[in-house]
Amino acid sequence: MSTFPPIRTHHLSPSFQSLLSTPPHLLSVSPSPYLLRLKPSSRLLLHRNGVLARAEDKARSSSSPISSSSTQQPNPNYNKQLQDLKPSSGECDPLCSVDETSSQEFEANYQPRTDLLKAVAIFAAAATGTVAINHSWVAANQDMAMALLFGIGYAGIIFEESLAFNKSGVGLLMAVSLWVIRSIGAPSTDIAVSELTHASAEVSEIVFFLLGAMTIVEIVDAHQGFKLVTDNITTRRPRTLLWVIGFVTFFLSSILDNLTSTIVMVSLLRKLVPPSEYRKLLGAVVVIAANAGGAWTPIGDVTTTMLWIHGQISTLETMKGLFIPSVVSLIVPLSLLSLTSEVNGKGEDSASVLASEQMAPRGKLVFSVGIGALVFVPVFKALTGLPPFLGMLFGLGVLWILTDAIHYGESERQKLKVPQALSRIDTQGALFFLGILLSVSSLEAAGILRELANYLDANIPNVELIASAIGVVSAIIDNVPLVAATMGMYDLSSFPQDSEFWQLIAYCAGTGGSMLVIGSAAGVALMGMEKVDFFWYIRKVSGFALAGYVAGIAAYLAAYNLHISIPTTLAQVPFLSGS
Repeated sequence: MSTFPPIRTHHLSPSFQSLLSTPPHLLSVSPSPYLLRLKPSSRLLLHRNGVLARAEDKARSSSSPISSSSTQQPNPNYNKQLQDLKPSSGECDPLCSVDETSSQEFEANYQPRTDLLKAVAIFAAAATGTVAINHSWVAANQDMAMALLFGIGYAGIIFEESLAFNKSGVGLLMAVSLWVIRSIGAPSTDIAVSELTHASAEVSEIVFFLLGAMTIVEIVDAHQGFKLVTDNITTRRPRTLLWVIGFVTFFLSSILDNLTSTIVMVSLLRKLVPPSEYRKLLGAVVVIAANAGGAWTPIGDVTTTMLWIHGQISTLETMKGLFIPSVVSLIVPLSLLSLTSEVNGKGEDSASVLASEQMAPRGKLVFSVGIGALVFVPVFKALTGLPPFLGMLFGLGVLWILTDAIHYGESERQKLKVPQALSRIDTQGALFFLGILLSVSSLEAAGILRELANYLDANIPNVELIASAIGVVSAIIDNVPLVAATMGMYDLSSFPQDSEFWQLIAYCAGTGGSMLVIGSAAGVALMGMEKVDFFWYIRKVSGFALAGYVAGIAAYLAAYNLHISIPTTLAQVPFLSGS
């Protein structure tokens, strides 16, 4: 007879414990595959908070809870209850990763014709590898070989879903292959090793910074610390809610990354608004606001973080110079969306549809320390002059010791500690950054990016057009390699720190991705969580996002030429002026 695998249930509500303890044959003729398929390899485990929350809500709302008196006759509603607990194809729990959803969608929609595409890609890679073996050809045509390999690898990243190749693996293979070619074409192997050592040091700073930041955010999220922000949103008036959601996301994303901010806010929308066209629009507002909010602080978006770590922008000047255009890029879409029928056609109020989860013990303390650790990073850099990743690791170490102390002896709360948080962060995303940044650094070492910069300078002398074009392209192509390539093309001797060019790059690369739903991590998360269609986003949102993007550039150029910036008392703090 089938039995449930042993799982820990002491942290579940009594109603859900009783549901799990009921023999399968009393639940239905055929036990629900969702509850029986509790294997470590499952993509959606019951210990994921979002699934537990839904399951407990279902159990609490049951009008006929399982009891000893009901064990003799199965309840006909249990089949429907258990099927409701099973996520539909492609549905992403608020706390699950976007990659889990992508994998589920691929398994459900796989077509044999993709074998042809994969065969072509493998053949092209093998042909490139064969050419690379010919040392004399590579030595004489290093630039062509590296450009060809980078183009093939980048195509594999762009068509990741069609080819079923994970972009992290493609990025790592591309990075290693490019450096092999560079070692063959360099004057000597020692020169290539020296270039690689220098590039690895710079790339590692970014990767360590991201790993530390993701872990801190994951710990705060595990303690439900963001409820301190989301629970204060009480309005249900459609137009007011549109603006409140936009600005809460905007400021939340300036501290967190745009992906985390999107997951937190879309999860909140599920509690505030029932499924509808209006909720999709609110989700689109979250994407626009998350990207805009991440552009004006050095820790709000990975591209601004890259520019900050490498010295192209500083903390205070970036916040002063980009705050106004970032706000404008949000206000314009909000104003236009407020005039649409989807918003004006709603009733005066919209009731909450789900109950909130309980905050973990001492969640307020963890939230305060976690946010404080993130905000402290620029201060640490200014005070010590050391790289920002050390400040991030310092904050992670403090939070690690704190969570170990406050949860000492609480075996049922292991998921609230750092070791468990490390298993949930987007490690493959960090490896993707590693592969891309190492690949771009190889092109920089070979001088290819400098040649490209010279070509752009000769044909497009206007730096505003170059930066604006990079933002538009970032809606189609990942902004991380675009910004990395730009940093390799132009050095600080061409454009000094906090120059108009670098600040425009930070703004355009951060907000340009809002024009398409696939243009940013925030948009991809929205697609997975709310089933937003690519063409629906183009029809309903892209025009408004484009208007905000252009208005933000105009606002920046006007403020820059008129020497307008936000008044700030931080200017009186000496140690922040050059950070």
